[in-house]
Amino acid sequence: MKRLRAGSAYCSLVLLVSFSCVSSVSAQEKPPRKEVGTFSFQLENDLFSGTDRHYTNGLRLSWLSPDGDTIEPLAVIRDTLETVALDATGSDGRNKEIRFGVSLGQDIYTPEDRAASTLITDDRPYAAWLYGAASLHTITNSKHRPDRLESVELQVGVVGPAALGEEAQDAIHHVRLIDTFNGWDNQLSNELGVLLLYERKWRLFDPVGLAAGEFDFIPRAGGSIGNILTHANAGAALRWGWNLPEDFGPANLIQGGAPFLDTNRDTLELVSAFLFASAEGRYVAHNIFLDGNTFRDSHSVDKRNWVGDLTMGATLMIGPVNLTYSNTHRSREFEGQQGTSRFGAITISFEAAF
Repeated sequence: MKRLRAGSAYCSLVLLVSFSCVSSVSAQEKPPRKEVGTFSFQLENDLFSGTDRHYTNGLRLSWLSPDGDTIEPLAVIRDTLETVALDATGSDGRNKEIRFGVSLGQDIYTPEDRAASTLITDDRPYAAWLYGAASLHTITNSKHRPDRLESVELQVGVVGPAALGEEAQDAIHHVRLIDTFNGWDNQLSNELGVLLLYERKWRLFDPVGLAAGEFDFIPRAGGSIGNILTHANAGAALRWGWNLPEDFGPANLIQGGAPFLDTNRDTLELVSAFLFASAEGRYVAHNIFLDGNTFRDSHSVDKRNWVGDLTMGATLMIGPVNLTYSNTHRSREFEGQQGTSRFGAITISFEAAF
């Protein structure tokens, strides 16, 4: 009996040691989680605001790299963007994070009258813009927080029937049982487009605590040059809520901006919720969607050089997921425009790690 007990104890000890060794080896061999970047989906559509005219739809799919990573086949593009970026190559003794991004997007524009098949001379042209983009975003950190974001983006694409605006809009309208627009035969002609965008954002101070929640203020300024759009802009965003992340506020609107979407891994264990209001003014020197084709005669309208946007929305961040909804009111963009433009936007971002 003693031998049986001794044997059982010995077997139990061997099994315990074996299990501990296997567990230790498994823990040592388990590779660390690797960040693969932030994936984002942005949809802007005027149906969210109960209209169907002017800037009627914008769709953008994006990927943003982890700090310092890039896509080797696009290294030449990244190097080109670095020649434009001031912070990415400068040396001011501060810690910096550099993110590389790629995107695919489409914007669609229509006049107000969907029934007319003939040219509507006193309303904006039918147009679409299908493009690919590469961007470089540099975050400059102070001793305890990020305080500046510089974004440079290069978009290359096509305007005209090749941009598939009619096909995309008709497909959505058929699904939603909405009458289609009949005047796409009058859209702008095919034209290759190049657009270079630049913007800076600043975090002037840490979030300020209030009796309920906290707030911060993030100004920005930038511009663009190209045969698609040439403009200068300035604006700011005010946020109020709980656990405001140490980032640079809600993403820009798709049109005329270089959206930067990052869920900020320092706050992945927190739930963050906030409301925001953003205002922006622009001086528009050229807008192909109002001025018409660059190298041939086409329909155009007399644009207004000064344009303003007022955006209000809400964001919920849960771990690596960012959900945002906003609504924008845009001032009249051309002479004779009937009323201002309104559209809503949904943004979903997810930071992936495997």
